[in-house]
Amino acid sequence: MTDRVLVAPDKFKGSLTAADVATRVARGLALSGFTGEVTTLPVADGGDGTVASAVSAGYRRVEFGVRGPTGQGVTASFAQRDGTAIIEAAQACGLSLLTPGELAPLTATSCGVGELILAACRMGAKRIVLAVGGTATTDGGAGLLQALGALLFDASGHPLPAGGAALARLNELDLSKLKDLTGVEFLLASDVDNPLLGPSGAAAVYAPQKGATPADVPLLEAGLARWADVAEAAIAARKSAAAGDITDSDITEPIRDAAGAGAAGGLGFAALLFLGARMRPGIELLLEMVSFGQQLDGARLVVTGEGSLDEQTLHGKAPVGVARAAAVHDPAVPVVAVAGRCTLSKAQLREAGIAAAYPLTDLEPDLDRCIADAGPLVERAAKQIAADWLS
Repeated sequence: MTDRVLVAPDKFKGSLTAADVATRVARGLALSGFTGEVTTLPVADGGDGTVASAVSAGYRRVEFGVRGPTGQGVTASFAQRDGTAIIEAAQACGLSLLTPGELAPLTATSCGVGELILAACRMGAKRIVLAVGGTATTDGGAGLLQALGALLFDASGHPLPAGGAALARLNELDLSKLKDLTGVEFLLASDVDNPLLGPSGAAAVYAPQKGATPADVPLLEAGLARWADVAEAAIAARKSAAAGDITDSDITEPIRDAAGAGAAGGLGFAALLFLGARMRPGIELLLEMVSFGQQLDGARLVVTGEGSLDEQTLHGKAPVGVARAAAVHDPAVPVVAVAGRCTLSKAQLREAGIAAAYPLTDLEPDLDRCIADAGPLVERAAKQIAADWLS
């Protein structure tokens, strides 16, 4: 085993990008006197930073102008390598593209994601990974489908405006001009297992995080329910007209009830129903895409992390995915984590495969200062990691 450390953190949301964290850890290790090799590989679990992680691992960044969540033009990027494209939905319709005063929970559209899919296909992609965290939309993926050529009409034959609320008026879904993407494999990178509808669905659980008021949620729920009725009926009609035309033809349960259909404001529903996407845990899939197992070869220690190590971390977030991958590697590689804060017990950390955590709040208890000085504090934490694990 070489004297090498692999630094693979996720972002500290609102403070440091994953690349920033990795750079600061590497600097702290160097300041400690560690003279071995340090490999930085920022990671993501399917949300913001997914494309950046892929680019750090050798993918090519492709920039493309698309319609943003409120229809404004934005420059989005996806990652491409060897016929695979990694598309980060947040690049096209993310909450991060809007200020708090610009949130549009009733009218935000996922159209830009569909435009990125078309761009990737034109560049020869045969496998597309859809990373769907952090979106500002609750339109059930209707905007994505419109970008692919679908037409949505109300009872008067007028085209529907964008957004989830308008879907309650949906009367007809015309798929005659839908782009044929049957030769492309789609993977849905998400840890969200919510269905499309109901108390644990896209509108009830996630729309309030996107600016929806208590009065908005029933409107969005009604829109998604109508969208599911019309969309599933349209696919059923297509199947009966041309057997085998749709790749999910042997799925018997309604897609609206499938785990992950509620991901990204229902974008998961559209991906599963119309694109025949297969769902994979976000961090597991992204680690596979960046050849994480090969990066572990010869490593003495892995340093991972995220802004908050808490109960949510245990449900498929990046640090646990990294730890699991390191545990099954031959030989296994120990994993420690740096974090803004940590509310997990030592027993919980061990069960997750993390040998030790180094929260910045141990160095600076004042949370505001901790966030403001996160970079230097990460360096200090890395020096302590070196003392404990690399001496």
